[in-house]
Amino acid sequence: MLDNIPSNEILDRLPAHLQQYIKPQNYEEYTPINQAVWRYVMRKNVDYLSKVAHDSYLEGLKKTGISIDSIPNMYGMNRILEEIGWAAVAVDGFIPPAAFMEFQAYNVLVIASDIRQLEHIEYTPAPDIIHEGAGHAPIIANPEYAEYLRRFGEIGCKAISSAHDYEVYEAIRELSILKEAEDTPQEKIEEVEKRVDDLQNADVKPSEMAQIRNLHWWTVEYGLIGTPENPKIYGAGLLSSIGESKSCMTDKVKKYPYNIEASKKEFDITKPQPQLYVTPDFAHLSLVLEEFANKMALRRGGLEGIQKLIDSKNLGTIEFSTGIQVSGNFTRVIEHEGKPVYIQTQGETALAYREKEIVGHGVSSHKEGFGSPIGKLKGINLSIEDMSPRDLRAYDIYEGENVSLEFEGGIKVEGEIITGTRNLQGKIILISFKDCSVTYNGEVLFEPEWGRYDMAVGKEVISAYAGPADHESFDLITHTPSTTTIKSKKTPEKEELESLYQSVRNIRNGENTKYSLNAAFDIVKKHHPKDWLLSVEIYELATELDPKFAEEVKERLLEISKERPEIAHLIEDGIEMTENKMVTP
Repeated sequence: MLDNIPSNEILDRLPAHLQQYIKPQNYEEYTPINQAVWRYVMRKNVDYLSKVAHDSYLEGLKKTGISIDSIPNMYGMNRILEEIGWAAVAVDGFIPPAAFMEFQAYNVLVIASDIRQLEHIEYTPAPDIIHEGAGHAPIIANPEYAEYLRRFGEIGCKAISSAHDYEVYEAIRELSILKEAEDTPQEKIEEVEKRVDDLQNADVKPSEMAQIRNLHWWTVEYGLIGTPENPKIYGAGLLSSIGESKSCMTDKVKKYPYNIEASKKEFDITKPQPQLYVTPDFAHLSLVLEEFANKMALRRGGLEGIQKLIDSKNLGTIEFSTGIQVSGNFTRVIEHEGKPVYIQTQGETALAYREKEIVGHGVSSHKEGFGSPIGKLKGINLSIEDMSPRDLRAYDIYEGENVSLEFEGGIKVEGEIITGTRNLQGKIILISFKDCSVTYNGEVLFEPEWGRYDMAVGKEVISAYAGPADHESFDLITHTPSTTTIKSKKTPEKEELESLYQSVRNIRNGENTKYSLNAAFDIVKKHHPKDWLLSVEIYELATELDPKFAEEVKERLLEISKERPEIAHLIEDGIEMTENKMVTP
């Protein structure tokens, strides 16, 4: 998968289940218009954000090697990012939130390699290289923020999702693609918008993943830093949006101190945000993250954690107090006095210790599922995991012995012990039986005819989280997106316009050109009257090469402003950037 991808040692550590999302950047597919869009946004951003962004932004642009004039090439970015302990990969639009966060846990920046259309130059709901490359990359040069991002990924990818979350992800992905694509019928957009609205307004209890995604949105994507009265921008969504980076600084957008309550605040990715959260510093972000993590099943385990995994209907893991980990699709938990006393998975299941599959206990050994009691033996104050070798012998928990183990809560395990597996501290974590039956108040949970019975040992479940303990245990190369990004259509008119943009770019770079500056301006004025960005680019060069011609171009730009008032502010900004450059010493 990574054969054609620029690599560094960080990328080399990526597991196969993450590599499936990576695609080549295909730099040659960026058109001259794409390059002009990048250049305009970056010129505007650097000019404006130098006043309102966190100090790390401009420093990070230099450190990450991101140029104002050209869309970044992954080869170059990876060479430079490696120096700050990170890497970047290209993907196709949105990827599942858990995968996105897991990339962060590996210090890998996920970059949607497409770029927004000129028509959406101020904002696009679709992830693009301006948002990812110019938004996320510069800030990770700040070590404290980079560690927050990595830690967020590490915790976030363990958050338990719901089936509802996946529906929301698929609907938002489709909507972002349709809104960014050319010529999408309005009725189609409205149909998917309604589906997104219905899903987001559905009366469902938010999952851990939904809540931690909210924290990600209000910090990594749309975060402000400082005070509500005097904030600076650090969120990538704001850093990459020339529209929202301005509007967010006005009183129209409410500012709240950032705290864990942000996890309950939903967002709409397709619209500007009506409120934002301000963190006093980057260290505070990590404090809130840890506060949230303390509420997750990852750290609490127990009956609630197991139930979350059952409700998710997805692959997950529970960890017993001995450290043994059971990964599979959990379908049942038997409880007693508010505590879990038996768990059951269905289908392929694997057992692990310290994220490493236990030899002989992969999915081939547990194809049909796995069940195990949890807790102490009835009438005995000492749990099996805390028994010394002498205690185990006293209770006949010994190889070759026939035993009848009755647990608190009514689970009974009867059979001949084959062997036990211990952890590094010498505690028994797994006991295997033959001729074994497992019952619960008369209900048969396991019969001798089913073969060997493996019983996990642990007095409690200390952790429950999404995904497997050992990713090598399962075939996770299954990602097939229901939608893919829609490429821009090629027409003779568009190809001519691209050729004009390329000529102007060549003139700026001192290279051979098909059209002179004057010829390019005459053709764009005659055949492409709605285009404004090329004239902004021509105006910038003309002010240096031919001031009289520059006045003619400026006059045309002012005419377009009157004809198209919705983009007048973009044209005015383009003129202002050029004229400010002229007077800057």
